[in-house]
Amino acid sequence: MNKMSIIVLFLGFSFAYSQESQNLKLWYKVPSGDIWENALPIGNGRLGAMIYGNVDKEIIQLNEHTLWSGSPNRNDNPAALDALPKIRKLIFEGKHKQAEKLANQTIITKKSHGQMFQPLGNLDLVFDGHKNYTNYYRELDIEKAVAKTTYTVGDVTFTRETFASLTERVIVMRITASKAASLSFVANFTSSQEKKTLGTTLAKDLTISGTSSDHETVKGMVKFKGIARIKLDGGLLSSTDTSLIVKNAKTATIYISIATNFNSYKDLSGDQDKRAADYMNNAFSKSYDKLLTSHIAAHQKYFNRVKLDLGTTPAAELPTDERLKNFRNTNDPGLVSLYFQYGRYLLISASQPGGQPANLQGIWNKNINPAWDSKYTININAQMNYWPAERTNLPELHQPFLEMIKELSVTGKETAKVMYGTKGWLAHHNTDIWRTTGAVDGAFWGAWPQAGGWLSQHLWEHYLYNGDKTYLASVYPAIKGAAQFYVDFLVEDPQYKWLVVSPSISPENSPNAYEGTSIDAGTTMDNQIVFDIFSTTIRAAEALNKDTDFVETLKKLRKRLAPMHIGQYNQLQEWLDDIDNPKDNHRHISHLYGLFPSNQISAYRTPELFAASKNTLIQRGDVSTGWSMGWKVNWWAKLQDGNHAYKLIQNQLTPLGVNPDGGGTYNNLFDAHPPFQIDGNFGCTSGIAEMLLQSSDGAIHLLPALPDVWQNGTVKGLRARGGFELLEMKWKDAKIIKLVIKSTLGGNLRLRLPNVLKQKTGTDLLDAKGENPNPFYFVAETPAAIISEKATIKLLELKPTLVVDIPTKKGNSITLISN
Repeated sequence: MNKMSIIVLFLGFSFAYSQESQNLKLWYKVPSGDIWENALPIGNGRLGAMIYGNVDKEIIQLNEHTLWSGSPNRNDNPAALDALPKIRKLIFEGKHKQAEKLANQTIITKKSHGQMFQPLGNLDLVFDGHKNYTNYYRELDIEKAVAKTTYTVGDVTFTRETFASLTERVIVMRITASKAASLSFVANFTSSQEKKTLGTTLAKDLTISGTSSDHETVKGMVKFKGIARIKLDGGLLSSTDTSLIVKNAKTATIYISIATNFNSYKDLSGDQDKRAADYMNNAFSKSYDKLLTSHIAAHQKYFNRVKLDLGTTPAAELPTDERLKNFRNTNDPGLVSLYFQYGRYLLISASQPGGQPANLQGIWNKNINPAWDSKYTININAQMNYWPAERTNLPELHQPFLEMIKELSVTGKETAKVMYGTKGWLAHHNTDIWRTTGAVDGAFWGAWPQAGGWLSQHLWEHYLYNGDKTYLASVYPAIKGAAQFYVDFLVEDPQYKWLVVSPSISPENSPNAYEGTSIDAGTTMDNQIVFDIFSTTIRAAEALNKDTDFVETLKKLRKRLAPMHIGQYNQLQEWLDDIDNPKDNHRHISHLYGLFPSNQISAYRTPELFAASKNTLIQRGDVSTGWSMGWKVNWWAKLQDGNHAYKLIQNQLTPLGVNPDGGGTYNNLFDAHPPFQIDGNFGCTSGIAEMLLQSSDGAIHLLPALPDVWQNGTVKGLRARGGFELLEMKWKDAKIIKLVIKSTLGGNLRLRLPNVLKQKTGTDLLDAKGENPNPFYFVAETPAAIISEKATIKLLELKPTLVVDIPTKKGNSITLISN
């Protein structure tokens, strides 16, 4: 090989490598300016930061996971207990307006409507003489969890690298100049916290300390401490009362530590000063390179479990904001892969074992008074945050949410007793770090006692993936407690004689027939949630061989629950009566909970309900707020319509303002409700996984919703219920050509396939017969639908599939190939 050939080969290899490396990077040619939604997020589950990448004044916006307003408190309204019979009577008499008025007076809290997740503030870096620059570039490498900014001033190139260490409780930024003695800047904390003190120490630490805000009658008692410390290579470090000053350095490494006095939702006895100092001292003793190496390894332990390749096109060479702008009109499958993995990156960054769960904004919020208090909306949004956890191979990151549910099962016992006179526990539609379970905001939104039933499904879901009975035994009291609440709370509908939840709502929506009133009895979502928690408790108790009498009680009550209905417009009814409006485009389509995330509506077991669900989605329309579009991706995936699911991904990956009356995506790929809500990111990541693999209907269904634009691809690492992991699935022309599945628990592997496969040994596969004997795929029989006389349901035609059974042993892998 001659010298020129070697050069050409090297350049070709470099170009290929640069393409590959940019596939999992968000990158831009311009700074963020003063726009928070342009900044890039980093986090380690305890600390979150938004990196603006501005040149002459860099902003590092800082959050700590326990820095909330208020302090331990309860917000139950005991007046609900005496009013409950009156409210129910009004509902059953059709006096919904009066019922809602009474609920506002007696059910909705007279105390705190929830506390606020608050920012610490910013670390601002002001650079000398950097206003005129060239060669600007910034990126977020989600494969390494490192943000980087580079630019040139004169003949000096400056580079900043920043990460939130997953192995230490600090954020680290290294700033490097290409020439010695070229780096000078001033660092200082700024904050909109009212009760704060800014300063420096004799040791040249930059500090911020204070106490969180009072809010809605609850005194702020979270004490916080932030420390910034700088390590130099060359140059001088000096300080003023509130600033650190770097002069003529080659490299400056900034360490940021933040801590609070928060121990738990009922304990604020921690020492924030000692914690912050300990975190700082532990990290500062380590070199930047050592911290970076250990951080990347810890991040990739999670991140590298799943690989997704849907192909690439020249569009992948453009900056991320330009790709987003062009996506609806360009074939750019790489942006879908990036967005899918970005959702996983955000969950790794916002939710770590031992920390707080991701809230409405994950762990990133710049506002002292954020939208919806940036708390936990548990009528959909918080649950959606954790849809990717199990299926995209991040089960450990589910732990903060599961722990919160167990804590709510404790605080919610008092609410159940005081407000409704029942055993067990419940929560309404919102909670916060103090695990409040009372009803907030107003009866239209808050008179919804269903969160406990839904949240408990996450405890069960974690078990369905890992099969750990020791874990199941630890969460069983919370699951059982959610069911116990309904045993006492359900009431007989005087007209239909079914057992229903009353009062309640279909979250955040109301029928025209009720003249702007939402409150009702026996809404479809209510019936589905109660069916689920009864079924889950029965299965959990049977798996643990306990509570046989309680199981029999639940089975009897389950038979008396209201069935689902198909209404006059061929829709799945949202309410017990056929009063849906086919022109209703409301963002909440809560009655499709039974389709996803639940499994009560099935293409194969309940085809009429399945078809009605599609009609409901069509009537509601595609355009909606960002998180709602994320849910719709999952629904269309469950409907096995990959092209329509992809259309919703296109809607989601559209710059904010392009979709009339709808949400979209900001330049940093944050979901736009608007404003920013992170649930849309997580919902869409889950939906993309559901398009490729489903395991919720008695079998593992592969490529159930493959759109025409993804004819070829590879995915590795997705998980299925029953302890199955997809080590590799490769498809060509929409047909699987290679499939490798590992079983961690053993048992029957039932596959639903788009084409014929055989075992690598050449053995043909056996057709599946009867119910799947694998206990993790047991499906509780859903009551038959009641169909309106005016309905003309047309069943959906689905693509033909093959259903096969393969016996597996624990730890074994099965390899299948195409004929």
